[in-house]
Amino acid sequence: MDFAFATDPGSDRPNEDHVVVSADFAIVLDGVTQLPDLDTGCVHSPAWQVRALGSCLVGALSDERTAPLDEVLATAIEGVCRRHEGRCDLSNPNSPSATVAIVRERGEQVDYLVLCDSLVVYEAQDGIVVMHDDRTDDLPAYDRHTVGRLRNQPGGFWVASTDPGAAAEAITGVVPRAELRRLLLCTDGISRLVEYFQLSWTDVFDLVERCGPRAAVDAVRAYEESHPRWPVLPPGRRRVKRHDDATIAVLRT
Repeated sequence: MDFAFATDPGSDRPNEDHVVVSADFAIVLDGVTQLPDLDTGCVHSPAWQVRALGSCLVGALSDERTAPLDEVLATAIEGVCRRHEGRCDLSNPNSPSATVAIVRERGEQVDYLVLCDSLVVYEAQDGIVVMHDDRTDDLPAYDRHTVGRLRNQPGGFWVASTDPGAAAEAITGVVPRAELRRLLLCTDGISRLVEYFQLSWTDVFDLVERCGPRAAVDAVRAYEESHPRWPVLPPGRRRVKRHDDATIAVLRT
Protein backbone atom coordinates (compact mmCIF):
# COMPACT_ATOMS: atom_id res chain seq x y z
CA MET A 1 0.00 0.00 0.00
CA ASP A 2 1.31 3.42 -0.97
CA PHE A 3 -0.06 6.35 1.04
CA ALA A 4 0.43 10.10 0.83
CA PHE A 5 -0.63 12.27 3.75
CA ALA A 6 -0.84 15.80 5.11
CA THR A 7 -1.55 17.18 8.57
CA ASP A 8 -1.92 20.70 9.92
CA PRO A 9 -2.65 22.08 13.42
CA GLY A 10 -5.73 24.22 13.80
CA SER A 11 -4.19 26.57 16.34
CA ASP A 12 -0.92 27.46 18.03
CA ARG A 13 -1.28 24.40 20.28
CA PRO A 14 0.71 21.28 19.40
CA ASN A 15 -1.03 19.24 16.72
CA GLU A 16 -3.30 16.73 18.47
CA ASP A 17 -3.72 14.69 15.27
CA HIS A 18 -1.23 11.95 14.41
CA VAL A 19 -0.67 9.90 11.27
CA VAL A 20 1.46 6.80 10.64
CA VAL A 21 1.79 5.01 7.30
CA SER A 22 3.71 1.88 6.34
CA ALA A 23 3.81 -0.67 3.55
CA ASP A 24 0.94 -2.62 5.13
CA PHE A 25 -1.18 -0.19 7.12
CA ALA A 26 -2.15 3.40 7.82
CA ILE A 27 -3.26 4.96 11.10
CA VAL A 28 -4.93 8.34 11.67
CA LEU A 29 -5.60 9.51 15.24
CA ASP A 30 -7.28 12.61 16.62
CA GLY A 31 -6.64 13.53 20.25
CA VAL A 32 -9.71 14.86 22.04
CA THR A 33 -8.97 18.44 23.09
CA GLN A 34 -9.05 18.95 26.83
CA LEU A 35 -11.37 21.64 28.14
CA PRO A 36 -9.79 24.39 30.27
CA ASP A 37 -9.47 23.60 33.97
CA LEU A 38 -10.96 20.11 33.50
CA ASP A 39 -9.52 17.54 35.91
CA THR A 40 -8.25 14.64 33.80
CA GLY A 41 -6.34 12.84 36.54
CA CYS A 42 -3.43 12.65 34.11
CA VAL A 43 -0.11 14.43 33.69
CA HIS A 44 -0.19 13.86 29.93
CA SER A 45 -1.68 15.87 27.07
CA PRO A 46 -3.80 14.77 24.09
CA ALA A 47 -0.70 15.19 21.89
CA TRP A 48 1.15 12.69 24.12
CA GLN A 49 -1.85 10.36 23.99
CA VAL A 50 -1.99 10.15 20.20
CA ARG A 51 1.75 9.63 19.84
CA ALA A 52 1.82 6.95 22.52
CA LEU A 53 -1.21 5.23 20.97
CA GLY A 54 0.31 5.47 17.50
CA SER A 55 3.53 3.88 18.73
CA CYS A 56 1.66 1.06 20.47
CA LEU A 57 -0.51 0.47 17.40
CA VAL A 58 2.55 0.18 15.17
CA GLY A 59 3.96 -2.43 17.51
CA ALA A 60 0.69 -4.35 17.75
CA LEU A 61 0.05 -4.25 13.98
CA SER A 62 3.60 -5.42 13.31
CA ASP A 63 3.46 -8.25 15.87
CA GLU A 64 -0.12 -9.39 15.23
CA ARG A 65 -0.32 -9.19 11.46
CA THR A 66 -3.54 -11.20 11.08
CA ALA A 67 -5.32 -10.44 14.37
CA PRO A 68 -8.68 -8.64 14.14
CA LEU A 69 -8.18 -4.88 14.27
CA ASP A 70 -10.34 -4.42 17.35
CA GLU A 71 -8.04 -6.84 19.20
CA VAL A 72 -5.02 -4.95 17.89
CA LEU A 73 -6.49 -1.69 19.19
CA ALA A 74 -7.24 -3.23 22.59
CA THR A 75 -3.63 -4.40 22.85
CA ALA A 76 -2.43 -0.90 21.95
CA ILE A 77 -4.67 0.76 24.57
CA GLU A 78 -3.28 -1.63 27.18
CA GLY A 79 0.21 -0.59 26.10
CA VAL A 80 -0.61 3.10 26.50
CA CYS A 81 -1.98 2.45 29.99
CA ARG A 82 1.35 0.92 30.97
CA ARG A 83 3.15 4.03 29.72
CA HIS A 84 1.37 6.14 32.34
CA GLU A 85 3.70 4.34 34.78
CA GLY A 86 1.41 4.72 37.79
CA ARG A 87 1.54 8.52 37.67
CA CYS A 88 -2.04 9.04 36.50
CA ASP A 89 -5.56 8.20 37.67
CA LEU A 90 -6.69 5.92 34.86
CA SER A 91 -10.17 5.67 36.38
CA ASN A 92 -10.86 9.34 35.64
CA PRO A 93 -13.52 9.49 32.87
CA ASN A 94 -11.79 12.56 31.42
CA SER A 95 -8.43 10.85 30.88
CA PRO A 96 -6.79 11.82 27.55
CA SER A 97 -8.46 10.04 24.65
CA ALA A 98 -8.34 9.77 20.87
CA THR A 99 -10.42 8.83 17.87
CA VAL A 100 -9.00 6.10 15.64
CA ALA A 101 -9.03 5.16 11.96
CA ILE A 102 -6.95 2.20 10.72
CA VAL A 103 -6.65 0.35 7.42
CA ARG A 104 -4.48 -2.72 6.89
CA GLU A 105 -3.72 -4.77 3.80
CA ARG A 106 -3.94 -8.48 4.58
CA GLY A 107 -3.41 -10.74 1.62
CA GLU A 108 -6.15 -10.09 -0.92
CA GLN A 109 -8.24 -7.92 1.36
CA VAL A 110 -8.10 -4.62 3.21
CA ASP A 111 -9.32 -4.44 6.80
CA TYR A 112 -10.57 -1.20 8.34
CA LEU A 113 -11.48 0.09 11.79
CA VAL A 114 -13.12 3.33 12.91
CA LEU A 115 -13.65 4.43 16.51
CA CYS A 116 -15.38 7.75 17.18
CA ASP A 117 -15.43 10.51 14.56
CA SER A 118 -12.38 9.90 12.41
CA LEU A 119 -13.35 8.33 9.08
CA VAL A 120 -12.38 5.71 6.53
CA VAL A 121 -13.85 6.50 3.10
CA TYR A 122 -13.39 4.26 0.10
CA GLU A 123 -14.64 3.85 -3.44
CA ALA A 124 -15.35 0.32 -4.59
CA GLN A 125 -17.21 -1.08 -7.58
CA ASP A 126 -20.60 -0.08 -6.13
CA GLY A 127 -19.60 3.50 -5.31
CA ILE A 128 -18.31 5.45 -2.32
CA VAL A 129 -18.70 4.03 1.18
CA VAL A 130 -18.21 6.19 4.30
CA MET A 131 -17.32 4.37 7.49
CA HIS A 132 -18.33 6.79 10.23
CA ASP A 133 -19.02 6.14 13.89
CA ASP A 134 -22.03 8.45 14.25
CA ARG A 135 -22.51 8.04 18.01
CA THR A 136 -20.95 11.48 18.54
CA ASP A 137 -23.29 13.31 16.16
CA ASP A 138 -25.85 14.33 18.77
CA LEU A 139 -23.45 15.07 21.61
CA PRO A 140 -23.58 18.46 23.36
CA ALA A 141 -20.04 19.36 22.30
CA TYR A 142 -17.84 21.01 24.92
CA ASP A 143 -20.31 20.33 27.73
CA ARG A 144 -17.74 18.92 30.12
CA HIS A 145 -20.20 17.30 32.51
CA THR A 146 -22.39 15.53 29.95
CA VAL A 147 -19.52 14.42 27.73
CA GLY A 148 -17.60 13.02 30.70
CA ARG A 149 -20.60 10.93 31.74
CA LEU A 150 -21.15 9.58 28.22
CA ARG A 151 -17.55 8.75 27.27
CA ASN A 152 -16.97 4.99 26.99
CA GLN A 153 -20.41 4.20 28.38
CA PRO A 154 -23.34 2.23 26.90
CA GLY A 155 -25.67 4.68 25.24
CA GLY A 156 -22.85 7.21 24.87
CA PHE A 157 -19.79 7.12 22.66
CA TRP A 158 -16.48 5.28 22.60
CA VAL A 159 -12.90 6.49 22.23
CA ALA A 160 -9.41 5.10 22.76
CA SER A 161 -8.51 6.14 26.29
CA THR A 162 -7.81 3.89 29.28
CA ASP A 163 -10.36 1.09 28.75
CA PRO A 164 -9.23 -1.61 26.29
CA GLY A 165 -12.85 -2.76 26.15
CA ALA A 166 -13.70 0.33 24.10
CA ALA A 167 -11.98 -1.31 21.12
CA ALA A 168 -14.79 -3.86 20.90
CA GLU A 169 -17.16 -0.98 20.10
CA ALA A 170 -15.23 0.04 16.98
CA ILE A 171 -16.74 -0.27 13.52
CA THR A 172 -14.77 -2.83 11.50
CA GLY A 173 -15.00 -4.39 8.07
CA VAL A 174 -13.23 -5.86 5.07
CA VAL A 175 -12.95 -4.81 1.42
CA PRO A 176 -11.53 -7.10 -1.28
CA ARG A 177 -8.33 -5.44 -2.49
CA ALA A 178 -9.24 -6.02 -6.13
CA GLU A 179 -12.48 -4.03 -5.71
CA LEU A 180 -10.84 -1.05 -4.02
CA ARG A 181 -10.45 1.94 -6.32
CA ARG A 182 -9.77 4.84 -3.93
CA LEU A 183 -9.41 5.11 -0.17
CA LEU A 184 -8.67 7.74 2.47
CA LEU A 185 -8.53 8.12 6.23
CA CYS A 186 -9.13 11.49 7.85
CA THR A 187 -9.94 13.34 11.04
CA ASP A 188 -13.04 15.48 11.45
CA GLY A 189 -10.95 18.54 10.62
CA ILE A 190 -11.01 17.28 7.02
CA SER A 191 -14.48 15.73 6.92
CA ARG A 192 -16.03 19.16 7.55
CA LEU A 193 -15.42 19.74 3.81
CA VAL A 194 -18.33 17.35 3.22
CA GLU A 195 -20.27 17.71 6.47
CA TYR A 196 -20.43 21.52 6.47
CA PHE A 197 -18.95 22.96 3.26
CA GLN A 198 -21.02 21.04 0.67
CA LEU A 199 -18.26 19.16 -1.14
CA SER A 200 -18.83 15.50 -1.97
CA TRP A 201 -16.37 12.73 -1.23
CA THR A 202 -15.88 12.41 -4.97
CA ASP A 203 -14.82 16.08 -4.96
CA VAL A 204 -12.33 15.37 -2.17
CA PHE A 205 -10.89 12.33 -3.92
CA ASP A 206 -10.58 14.25 -7.19
CA LEU A 207 -8.90 17.20 -5.46
CA VAL A 208 -6.23 15.10 -3.80
CA GLU A 209 -5.63 13.12 -6.99
CA ARG A 210 -5.00 16.35 -8.91
CA CYS A 211 -3.08 18.30 -6.28
CA GLY A 212 -2.09 15.99 -3.43
CA PRO A 213 -3.40 15.63 0.13
CA ARG A 214 -2.14 19.06 1.20
CA ALA A 215 -4.76 20.53 -1.14
CA ALA A 216 -7.53 19.07 1.06
CA VAL A 217 -6.07 20.82 4.11
CA ASP A 218 -5.74 24.06 2.15
CA ALA A 219 -9.36 23.75 1.02
CA VAL A 220 -10.53 23.38 4.62
CA ARG A 221 -8.66 26.52 5.67
CA ALA A 222 -9.98 28.46 2.68
CA TYR A 223 -13.59 27.51 3.45
CA GLU A 224 -13.16 28.35 7.12
CA GLU A 225 -11.89 31.81 6.25
CA SER A 226 -14.33 32.54 3.44
CA HIS A 227 -17.53 31.68 5.31
CA PRO A 228 -18.27 34.76 7.43
CA ARG A 229 -20.81 33.00 9.67
CA TRP A 230 -18.68 29.92 10.24
CA PRO A 231 -19.03 28.17 12.65
CA VAL A 232 -22.57 29.42 13.35
CA LEU A 233 -24.53 26.32 12.41
CA PRO A 234 -28.18 25.46 11.78
CA PRO A 235 -30.22 24.32 14.80
CA GLY A 236 -29.49 20.75 15.78
CA ARG A 237 -25.92 20.68 14.49
CA ARG A 238 -23.28 20.17 17.12
CA ARG A 239 -20.95 23.04 17.90
CA VAL A 240 -17.47 22.85 16.35
CA LYS A 241 -14.23 24.79 16.50
CA ARG A 242 -13.55 27.49 13.92
CA HIS A 243 -10.23 25.82 13.06
CA ASP A 244 -9.47 22.22 13.95
CA ASP A 245 -6.41 20.05 13.45
CA ALA A 246 -6.78 18.48 10.00
CA THR A 247 -5.20 15.23 8.82
CA ILE A 248 -5.71 13.07 5.73
CA ALA A 249 -3.97 9.95 4.41
CA VAL A 250 -4.80 8.87 0.86
CA LEU A 251 -4.07 5.58 -0.86
CA ARG A 252 -2.13 6.20 -4.06
CA THR A 253 -3.19 3.88 -6.88
